Amino acid sequence: MPGIDPSELAISVTDLRRDYGERRALDGVGFTLSAGETLLVLGPNGAGKTTLLRVLSTLLRPTAGRLRVLGCELPREAWRLRGRVGYLGHEPLLYRDLSGRENLRFHANLHGIAPERAERRIGELLAAAGMERRADSHVGELSAGMRQRLAICRCVLHEPPLLLLDEPDSHLDAEGRELARRLIGPERDRIRVIVSHDPERFAPEAQQVLRLESGGKAVAA
Repeated sequence: MPGIDPSELAISVTDLRRDYGERRALDGVGFTLSAGETLLVLGPNGAGKTTLLRVLSTLLRPTAGRLRVLGCELPREAWRLRGRVGYLGHEPLLYRDLSGRENLRFHANLHGIAPERAERRIGELLAAAGMERRADSHVGELSAGMRQRLAICRCVLHEPPLLLLDEPDSHLDAEGRELARRLIGPERDRIRVIVSHDPERFAPEAQQVLRLESGGKAVAA
């Protein structure tokens, strides 16, 4: 992309540590990613995979280490990064008493997307996710799979250059996984960090694999 510093489309993590009191969740983790690359994060439960995503998303502050994400030094410049990240966690981050369409309008407003453009984008995403018929149902009335589809729409609504995806296939059937892939799959300048218990599913798309062990130490993948 002409005129853009390469660091604006890259991630550099060095000696990352995150402690919860006396418990160490991440211990000396490091990696670099460039535009268009995907990092697959593997490891047992409790190895720090979700903690890593939450640190990269600015939801958690690192205890130590150096992080530069899309040109922003964390945690000092977290405010600059937040609007450029799409985060998909274990919870869908949707209001159960609102419809799917209303939820997406709410998030579009949070990201400052103009109403006319937001309506076009929301319509495109609902169609791509196979959610058109249920878009006006309250989220609390939807199945877990339908909520996951909506959460994916929310994650990519503002077209972020960085996707942080924690078990993105959770609750999805084969059709849902294929539809989701069209929304969160690899793109030329998009960076993705994916946590999964199914390495065979995402390994073909990953340029790098980070394997964490209990205590948050990286081991050879």
